[in-house]
Amino acid sequence: MAIGSTIHTFDVQLADTDRGVYEDYSLRAARHPSETDAYLLTRLLALGLEYAEGIAFGGSVSDTEEPAVVVRDLTGRITAWIEVGAPDAERLHHATRLADRVVVYTHRDPVKVMAPWADKRIHRADDVRVYSFDPGFIESAAPLLERRNAVTMTVTEQTLYLTLNGTSLTTAVHEHSIG
Repeated sequence: MAIGSTIHTFDVQLADTDRGVYEDYSLRAARHPSETDAYLLTRLLALGLEYAEGIAFGGSVSDTEEPAVVVRDLTGRITAWIEVGAPDAERLHHATRLADRVVVYTHRDPVKVMAPWADKRIHRADDVRVYSFDPGFIESAAPLLERRNAVTMTVTEQTLYLTLNGTSLTTAVHEHSIG
């Protein structure tokens, strides 16, 4: 018998002063058995840092049709394709043809994530943004994840102040371009 997904719930308080977004929301994430704590946490952070009307978790780590986080307009059209981890160049090429905005949030070394994309065909590569966190941040925060989570995210001047289940951590949110 295959192992099923584990459901994680998050009660989030978001205050993104950089974008003027202030929301309290609850969400559930179905965690695929192959999904690491670091990937799940990065997916959660990406959703908060990109929070907009129509945002939701996309497919699982094994889903090739949807990104980890997606923003759709009222017609169902994808307006933002938000990848997590280290997608390949072909996936980014596909994404930039479907969505107005394509971003990648990575819990890995961004230089190593972007290196395989060099000299590969990526439509509108100049528009793709990659975001990373300070070294060690994800590794420090990921073990704090539980099945039920209380999360506070405050963003000021590209610095993320995260409180996860009572533990506070801080990181810069680093922006990289691939074009």
